[in-house]
Amino acid sequence: MNKNFHPRALIFNLLPNDFFLVFLSNNKRMPLYRDFSDDNATILVWKYDESEELDINQLLEPENAGKVKDYHPKKLLEVLMVRKLLKGLKPDAKILYREREPFLSPKDAEISITHSFPFAAIAISKNKIGIDVEKFNPKILRVIDKFTYESERSFIPEDKADTFYTIIWSVKESMYKIHHSKYWSLKKNYEVKPFELKHLHKISCRVYDDEFSDEFKARVEFFDDYCFTIVEE
Repeated sequence: MNKNFHPRALIFNLLPNDFFLVFLSNNKRMPLYRDFSDDNATILVWKYDESEELDINQLLEPENAGKVKDYHPKKLLEVLMVRKLLKGLKPDAKILYREREPFLSPKDAEISITHSFPFAAIAISKNKIGIDVEKFNPKILRVIDKFTYESERSFIPEDKADTFYTIIWSVKESMYKIHHSKYWSLKKNYEVKPFELKHLHKISCRVYDDEFSDEFKARVEFFDDYCFTIVEE
């Protein structure tokens, strides 16, 4: 295979040169839905296909068997989809957890995962990264007080409110995955600055408290009825 086929593999050696062969060989095509990779991270989204084989005995780490034993079948499928994505990227790696935060073993890169059936996604980067996928749903309007202050809402048009609040929630979730467990309140410790739907690739946002502020630029993508956000350190 031409080594230039997937140039991000050559930038920081996170991906094998035969990456797409892993996914496409032996007539077992893995239906990658989107590739949002950039120069620092590989970010892939998979949409579930019933024809795809997901063998829990081959994909799930033994360390996580107890964690998933009571999972709903769809949630278990999401977990296995993420593992299958990982096998194509780093065949010998595992996803383990420390205080509910996923990490790679061996820890030679940073990882973030997200899933909302029928989608699952993985990000592998040389820097801390957070990704999140959310389905657009007007029910989010019922809980805006739980994750935003009044001061964060003044720019939001009423006819697009569910879209804006879904983006805000998703961006905050992505930031939380970078500062996992340290700053727990999406309302008190996470802020998304005003933005427009026509400019979604550099949304200003931050994680903060009285003595600290960590600034980021979020990238937001849409597909189907879903919002997908990426925040990189």
